[in-house]
Amino acid sequence: MGEQLRAQPAAPAGPAPPPAASCSLLGGLLQNGFHPASQPLSNGGCGEAPHPLLLRPELPPLGHGSPAKKCRLRRRMDSGRRHRPPFPWFGMDIGGTLVKLVYFEPKDITAEEEQEEVENLKSIRKYLTSNTAYGKTGIRDVHLELKNLTMCGRKGNLHFIRFPSCAMHRFIQMGSEKNFSSLHTTLCATGGGAYKFEEDFRTIADLQLHKLDELDCLIQGLLYVDSVGFNGQPECYYFENPTDPEQCQKKPYCLDNPYPMLLVNIGSGVSILAVYSKDNYKRVTGSSFGHMMSKEKRDSISKEDLARATLVTITNNIGSIARMCALNENIDKVVFVGNFLRINMISMKVLAYAMDYWSKGQLKALFLEHEGYFGAVGALLELLKMTDDQ
Repeated sequence: MGEQLRAQPAAPAGPAPPPAASCSLLGGLLQNGFHPASQPLSNGGCGEAPHPLLLRPELPPLGHGSPAKKCRLRRRMDSGRRHRPPFPWFGMDIGGTLVKLVYFEPKDITAEEEQEEVENLKSIRKYLTSNTAYGKTGIRDVHLELKNLTMCGRKGNLHFIRFPSCAMHRFIQMGSEKNFSSLHTTLCATGGGAYKFEEDFRTIADLQLHKLDELDCLIQGLLYVDSVGFNGQPECYYFENPTDPEQCQKKPYCLDNPYPMLLVNIGSGVSILAVYSKDNYKRVTGSSFGHMMSKEKRDSISKEDLARATLVTITNNIGSIARMCALNENIDKVVFVGNFLRINMISMKVLAYAMDYWSKGQLKALFLEHEGYFGAVGALLELLKMTDDQ
């Protein structure tokens, strides 16, 4: 993430049903760091007790090999008993402009686990959680950290990290230097960059990318984060009185019954989805941002005024299009997500105004605290249920 990585001290953080996990046994041997098969529970648990024949897989005895190999084998055996992949747990969304990374930090590590933990795993955990910046461009959004989550039977915190896509090669190099492939051979990733950087991950870091559908990950990640909430507070909110600048206020919104909803994802481009259930959605429309073509007009105004005018124009158009799509699909909930909205109060208030104005007060623009991280969360959820034969 940027240049040679340097540590900056962490600042204090601000303010599930766990996904199903299943694993397969291939000839009694552990493959790719995953473990014996289990059936997913209907309540979203990690898995029920495996068939008795799978309780004691044939494994090489612990008495052979280096200490590191023994530790890794014990970790994998432990993971096998609990039907989950070994640590570390990551999910990635590699976009055209920004890479979003989520990392689950276990907080219930036992003394025995800590003693057996291999050095590079310990190094990765310490590096990611003791810093808020990585090089010149990598940022951990401490204010978004989700605390005291239970994922796949483990308690911990979920960290949210971002860096420009142009720094991806430095990130891949870091993975090679920290010998990440000794812990995992596969990373779960979504976004267009999962295809663009696939070969670099393989040749430089000896890692395979398990490429996931971008829209599936977006929806699953959004539903999961909304279900666990934001450290005791609602994830979703709206702006009350959006047409009155003096009275406009941010208010929480309960998204317990989200369907149907219109999901507007604003990143380098715009995708608008009609979502009828977690597995039933369709892409309604999409677009990419245009440019001001007249050089004379561009030169006649300040860069600041041009930026604001362009921002307001784009946002107004998105709000108008979203309102028409909601009307066509007979949907009364419109949710806006994506990194375009990160620290972008102007756009959020313009969207709130546009939705209220064009719908004559019938539609609210809804927003989510973790804006652009839902694809990465969806990739993490996929890791926790991925099987070897995938």
